[in-house]
Amino acid sequence: MSEKQSVLPENFLWGGAVAANQCEGAYLEDGKGLSPVDILPDAAHGRWEALEHPMKTLETKYDFYPSHESIDFYHRYKEDIKLFAEMGFKCFRTSICWPRIFPNGDDMTPNEKGLEFYDNLFDECKKYGIEPLVTINHFDTPVELMKKYNGWKDRRCIDFYLRFCDVIFKRYKGKVKYWMTFNEINMILHIPFFGGGIDVTNEENPLQTKYQAAHHQLVASAMATKLGHEIDPENKIGCMLAAGQTYPYTCNPADIWKSIEKNREGYFFIDIQSRGYYPSYSKRFFEENNIKLELHEGDEKVLRENTVDYISFSYYSSRLTSADPENNSKTAGNVFATMKNPYLQASEWGWQIDPLGLRITMNEIYDRYQKPLFIVENGLGAVDTVEPDGSINDDYRIEYLREHVREMKEAVLDGVELMGYTPWGCIDLISAGTGEMKKRYGFIYVDRDNDGNGTLERSRKKSFEWYKQVIASNGENIK
Repeated sequence: MSEKQSVLPENFLWGGAVAANQCEGAYLEDGKGLSPVDILPDAAHGRWEALEHPMKTLETKYDFYPSHESIDFYHRYKEDIKLFAEMGFKCFRTSICWPRIFPNGDDMTPNEKGLEFYDNLFDECKKYGIEPLVTINHFDTPVELMKKYNGWKDRRCIDFYLRFCDVIFKRYKGKVKYWMTFNEINMILHIPFFGGGIDVTNEENPLQTKYQAAHHQLVASAMATKLGHEIDPENKIGCMLAAGQTYPYTCNPADIWKSIEKNREGYFFIDIQSRGYYPSYSKRFFEENNIKLELHEGDEKVLRENTVDYISFSYYSSRLTSADPENNSKTAGNVFATMKNPYLQASEWGWQIDPLGLRITMNEIYDRYQKPLFIVENGLGAVDTVEPDGSINDDYRIEYLREHVREMKEAVLDGVELMGYTPWGCIDLISAGTGEMKKRYGFIYVDRDNDGNGTLERSRKKSFEWYKQVIASNGENIK
């Protein structure tokens, strides 16, 4: 431990993050049903188009499905968790694959083999003193629910989700205390298939469908929060936002207003999950976009009475917007199209690198809600080179993470209450957006390429040792 007093609390939860659908593989093993990623090719074979037309995708046969084997975490989790323990992880963020427990989503009884896998996984974490941090639905609405109900468009999904929650809250009581109801809940607006198992291709008003589905998820999240607290009062249940402040392009008031609107797109969900009611600005937005939400009796009450315990979020980059259509057409980035910020560098995939943006985002969220925060995704996707001696010198990743940890600590000094930090893809895994392997995030290299070739052997990158010393010093030794 560093002699210098850390700005972070002693019980700070250092760790790393993955998602079941991006690392487990074993896509039909032990009774598992189909996850959304299981029907998708990689980017080179039309992944983005497939995401936009999932029913059509379901009928299409592709040569290669990256998720079917992925990095085979399902069979190799003991080896991987041992490596996480070597780094000193205090917590490990993963998700429970919904179709592994309920293959069709609407099954009456769970799949015991699926439940056993997570029993073993969490036991392995506990063996090393690692606290599991579990996302209940991480882009994993069973494909069968899309086929039968068009996913979360249908209110019945609330009941199916709560049945899933009831089973896992009871089964893993005493093993898991930190939960998140939905991963990046605002992504339902941008990738409805991932976010809610929905195909909006033939919807008359896609925005109506997305917000109605979002309402069902928000009610389900509140009900799950209530259920989780009832089953085990020790449970801490959070929401999760794909975050990143949107800046105005200029000091033109029209640009300022545009950035407020863009930021509200994400905050809308957390306003409800954290405050317990629909924000005042949503009324005008719904009217102007011809959105008429169907609310059932008791919905508002359950939202109001069951707000989350903490707010978790992903942060990779900030964004930029302009009220001028001419400016706004010049975009780059990932799911969130953004203008190029001339003051920032970008990754190989066009994601703009903005460590100070993390501090800004943390302050904005905390000022808005005054609830503990948890950074559950942050990282740099990059191509790694294995040297002839087997070493992987990912100094660019160390630099990215170092500067973000530095700004994270500044935010804590600003007064932000922060529970922990779990960088994304602590081990290399399949990219959610592109389906690639070469877009690597991990401290641990996995020998596999974009076409599924490789031994799947694990090896430590230079960042592995760096992160180990960061954790050991509670964030003080970041050189």
